[in-house]
Amino acid sequence: MKNRYRFVPLVFLAGFCFLLAAGCSTMGGGEINRVGMLVENSIHDQTWGNKGYQGLLKIKEEYDVDVYFKEGIQTQQDVNRAVEEFSNQGINLIFGHSSNYGKMLDEINEAYPDIHFVYFNGGYTGDNLTSVNFNSHAMGFFSGMVAGKMTSTNNVGLIGAFEWQPEIEGFYEGVNYQNPDAYVHMNFVNSWNDSDRALDLLEQMSAKDVDVFYPTGDQFSVQVINKVKEKGLYAIGYVTDQASLGKNTVLTSTVQHVDDIYLQTAEAFNEGKLKGDVRTYDFQDGGITMGEFSPEVPESFVEEIQDAIDRYKDTGLLPNEQ
Repeated sequence: MKNRYRFVPLVFLAGFCFLLAAGCSTMGGGEINRVGMLVENSIHDQTWGNKGYQGLLKIKEEYDVDVYFKEGIQTQQDVNRAVEEFSNQGINLIFGHSSNYGKMLDEINEAYPDIHFVYFNGGYTGDNLTSVNFNSHAMGFFSGMVAGKMTSTNNVGLIGAFEWQPEIEGFYEGVNYQNPDAYVHMNFVNSWNDSDRALDLLEQMSAKDVDVFYPTGDQFSVQVINKVKEKGLYAIGYVTDQASLGKNTVLTSTVQHVDDIYLQTAEAFNEGKLKGDVRTYDFQDGGITMGEFSPEVPESFVEEIQDAIDRYKDTGLLPNEQ
């Protein structure tokens, strides 16, 4: 579904407002006029893309403004065309829902001084360009503790999207802290959405007696967890609380509250406080939490993890740093 331009939740037609539209007024008070979102793939992916969509809905509800999204925006040309369309619609706050949008928005942001651009997990900034980052090292560490505790074969597997993800090093450290005898098998898809390769890596790891998996790719985590469930093994969810995929399979999840960050970012913009810098979120401010714990995880260990998270919130130190 390439380059779809949509008005939440239906196709936008000039002069008409549908269902979830916030009325036909173009102004929502304060600084916000209308809000747009660019998505590389789909809002129906059950993870990252859907989180962004839920964030848009929260902004619409809170500020009574019209919100839009375009799916399948993957190239500089796609971005240029979409931003120009958004600009013509009076949109003045645009979320690029991926780290890949950083460089592309940096190429054009100065041409649109009346629009503030926001994207995720990068270092590009400007007067009207903000990067929202998740400090995901800690969430990887706590998921590693869970994996180290729950493996019965002393073999755990991380199927990463990219080697640079901070949660990967955190996961390794957490496993090693909890269970020094466990071996961490790692391999990388080098894509957020190549489910076939992710499933191939799953098969390779399960052949090496891996019994706990952490798939850190928002587009392939669901498929991996479903296959893990078929095998009767364990997994740790990613980005969203994925307990619904199987409470006896999903030990817990590392949850990034992207939808809440959307609303906080819109609030800062509406109050004239959104700066062109890097905004970082972690457990301390509720940007990251652990999801529901499986009944398979001993209650005493759940309490141990929760205590460790509380200490991290207070001190900024992970258990291996204390």
